[in-house]
Amino acid sequence: MRRGHRLGRQFGWLWAAYGTSALGTWLAFGAFPLIAIQVLHAGPAQVAALSSVGALAGAAVAVPLGPWVEFRRKRPVLIGMDLVRFAALLTIPAAFALGVLSFVQLLLVSVVVAAADITFRAASGAYLKTLLPAEHLLVANARFESTTWTITIIGPPLGGAAIGLLGPVATVVADAVSYLLSALGIRAAGGQEPRPERRPAARMRAGDLLDGWRYILADATLRPLFFNTALFNGLVMATDALLAVLMLGQLGFTPWQYGLALAAPAIGGLFGARLARPLVTRFGQHRVLVVAGTLRAIWLVGLTLVGPRTGGLLLVMGVQLGLIFCCGLFNPVCATYRLERTAPDRITRTLSAWTVTTKASTALRTAAWGVLGGLLGPRTAIGLAGVLLLTTPLLLPRRAAAPLAEPDPAPSRA
Repeated sequence: MRRGHRLGRQFGWLWAAYGTSALGTWLAFGAFPLIAIQVLHAGPAQVAALSSVGALAGAAVAVPLGPWVEFRRKRPVLIGMDLVRFAALLTIPAAFALGVLSFVQLLLVSVVVAAADITFRAASGAYLKTLLPAEHLLVANARFESTTWTITIIGPPLGGAAIGLLGPVATVVADAVSYLLSALGIRAAGGQEPRPERRPAARMRAGDLLDGWRYILADATLRPLFFNTALFNGLVMATDALLAVLMLGQLGFTPWQYGLALAAPAIGGLFGARLARPLVTRFGQHRVLVVAGTLRAIWLVGLTLVGPRTGGLLLVMGVQLGLIFCCGLFNPVCATYRLERTAPDRITRTLSAWTVTTKASTALRTAAWGVLGGLLGPRTAIGLAGVLLLTTPLLLPRRAAAPLAEPDPAPSRA
């Protein structure tokens, strides 16, 4: 980021809160499956259900929260969702200490955390749009993206070491505390947030739950981008488990080599995020969005060529580096484009619908590709996902959209 872009004290607190909670999440990454396996002696079906069913149920719970949050101030919602995640996660070490931890509790906590995470993401996008002028949104989103990839580099090794020394329950405590610190940071941001207009009806109607999807599908530029994002994220995430099976099983790589192959290329995401604003300034938002969205689709199919030993490890790292670099460039541009194309009174519902669809799509495709991996082998299933990814650029917006009409300015106090 260029040094001259100072986004203010409130954004600084929001940024710090985001980084703190993201670090806690990565420290505890994989803790739930490990607790299920090591503490509760769960089988493969239960571990798979913990990941897929928890995410799907959390997405379903989050659906009515989008319209509910739309007509409330967003900062208290952000603080509330952080505190919900803090309290839910803290029940796990408490139950473990008392000897009453169960698989059902793990599943319920994963549902609550997933729902709170979706609601937090939707409310944070709306809060960011009220916090900053439009010309600073790309800088802010690029900083969030840079933070994500920086923590992706350092978080898993630290989390792995913490799990090895203290056990997975300890990392869940760290994750819970990170949400508490995030809530305190957002509260410290202060400032006056404008009160949203009151909803016309006293009660939420069933049709209100679909408002976010209606808005997306009615917009000629958001609609293709929505389908592109859901399809791309679902296919990429669906291959993670298959790549682990291929590398750790058939090809004989050690766990540290597998971790290195996935963590080291995250530096590409950091560089991609830092280049987002200069490239948009030079070439325009739409061109960068389309080019980065096209380039990120070509890499995954290369994983079908991975072999054993050093050559195979370098191939995985090279493919992941290219993929993550393009994603690091695409993501902040896409997030800014989406905020700019969404009316202020529809942001929370739209972002909630977007996130719910993405998470549900990822969970379903992960389950489907697990079945395909068992039937066809992990290499063939990864190749099929890579070929399907080559079609995703067809879903990118064809042309730059006209900006949304700004609302009439409020009358002056004078």
